[in-house]
Amino acid sequence: MLISNAFAQDAAAADPTGGLMGLLPLILMFVVLWFLMIRPQMKRAKEHKALVEGLAKGDEVVTQGGIAGRITEVGDNFLHIEVAPNTAIAVQRQSVATVLPKGTLKTL
Repeated sequence: MLISNAFAQDAAAADPTGGLMGLLPLILMFVVLWFLMIRPQMKRAKEHKALVEGLAKGDEVVTQGGIAGRITEVGDNFLHIEVAPNTAIAVQRQSVATVLPKGTLKTL
């Protein structure tokens, strides 16, 4: 006979790490994704929540739409922002992007 018999190898003998090396790139990609994308976004969301909770009457703010004004009334979900003398608009608390230093509106 010219052809020798072929026997199946033991599955454990083929990969001594037990398949862990195959999962290593997937785990590494998740760790990189966590530190570069998810963690900074959670940090920004936490800072914005603290900013929104700390809003008070008289603060000068800029909304996400770019409207600058002074807070005249604070409610649970809405703020009244004076954008011009005797002109106030109601906006949601979450739409406030930044709080400006006092006196900034006078320089605009």
